[in-house]
Order: sequence, then structure tokens, then C-alpha cells
Amino acid sequence: MAEALPRIASAVAASPFTLAVTWRDGRKDRIALDGWIGTGGELLAPLSDWSAFSAPQVINYGAAVSWGGNDDMAIDAVHLRMIADDQKPFSGEDAADWQKQLGLSNNEAADLLGVALSTWHKYKEAGSVVPLAVVHLCRAALRDPLIMQAHYRPRRPGRPRALPSPSPS
Repeated sequence: MAEALPRIASAVAASPFTLAVTWRDGRKDRIALDGWIGTGGELLAPLSDWSAFSAPQVINYGAAVSWGGNDDMAIDAVHLRMIADDQKPFSGEDAADWQKQLGLSNNEAADLLGVALSTWHKYKEAGSVVPLAVVHLCRAALRDPLIMQAHYRPRRPGRPRALPSPSPS
């Protein structure tokens, strides 16, 4: 069954570039939008001004947030939720959950991320800090299976086969 599209119940400007969003499913997020605004060019430039940003409106029955009644200056609920999810902390427990979701061994996870096995074990420890670049890759691999498929190299059980000896010339 497909997941229902997220719907916004309310959105309030909590601080410059940050929205406090309450979703219809009861979840609440504080979402920093400075990256979205900063890469939006002239179209989103007015939102750099607090007087414009401070008046968000939920539109289209909770499907988006708009500013100034301008549909061009809006962000839809799906992308707003994706930004919120990407901004959440990523703990050692999250790293272990990521590994389990993808069905990777410790060695495969370390290989995929380009880190030593001992480093991967440290990331999964309680209270450890997982570097942001690793967090981005973990989340991207979950969102887009092609990223994992392009870089994943399954480990084969047992010892590697011996290479054939070169034949004498």
C-alpha cells in the first residue's frame, strides 16, 4: 500500500528561514529553509526579508505552504517533509537501522560508505557522531536504490578463490 501524501495542518515562521510545521498526522517539525531560499534565485529572494517570510500560508488543502499569495513562492508538502526528514539528527542507532533496512553486513556497509570496518563499528555506538557526509550517503541510498546499486559490492562467503597461475610461455 502506498504511503499517503503528507498534509500540512499549520505552518508558522518560528525564526528567520525556519518554519514550525504541524502535520495533519500530528507530527511537528522545525524546518530550516535557508538552503531552499538561498538556491531559489530571484524567485525566492523576497523570503530573505523577515516581513515576507513571517507570513506563510497553508494552501491547497494542506498540500503546500505559500508566501504572499504567490504560488510561485511556495513549497509543497512532500518536499517540505523530505527537508524535515533530512534535517533530523542521525545517531548510531539510526546507522544500525539503516544497515538493517538495506540488509548489509558490517563489512558491506563499511565498503559502501568507504570507511574502515572499525570506523563503521564506532558510528553505530551509542552517542557517536556520524559525519554529515556519511549521513547524506546513508539517506540518499535509502531514497534512491540506484545509488546503492551503483556502489554496493556484495561480500561472498568463504575464502576468495585462488587466481589461476599464469601459463608458461
